[in-house]
Amino acid sequence: MTVATSITVRVPLTIRRRPGRQTVVTAAGDGGETALSTRADPALVKALARAFRYQRLLDEGRYASISEMAAAERIERGYLGSLLRLTLLAPQIVEAILNGEQVSMAAWRHSSDGLPAEWDDQRRIMCRGSGLNITSSS
Repeated sequence: MTVATSITVRVPLTIRRRPGRQTVVTAAGDGGETALSTRADPALVKALARAFRYQRLLDEGRYASISEMAAAERIERGYLGSLLRLTLLAPQIVEAILNGEQVSMAAWRHSSDGLPAEWDDQRRIMCRGSGLNITSSS
């Protein structure tokens, strides 16, 4: 018969709350503190999750239209439409957002033309000025 043993590991850290994000502060080897910020933008990740959830509800036929869904979910129809446009993002852009890489969402949000349908065009627009290099996987 063996005796169960457990190991407890203690990591000194502090969670600091700042507007819009939480930062984990760990003690560095020299006694100073080093801040490790969260990788992904929580608001953008939440918007993506909501967008794909709403798209799934439409695809499953739970709602016949965006207007019907907006009324049932008690959100503005325009906001719902904006969220649903996020489901049209290139997979590499969604992955970059979830990995916490800097993606310029303002580039298409303020564009009068809206979101380009072609994924290559999306990557070109969203990488402009951000230093991000998202390439096609094909």
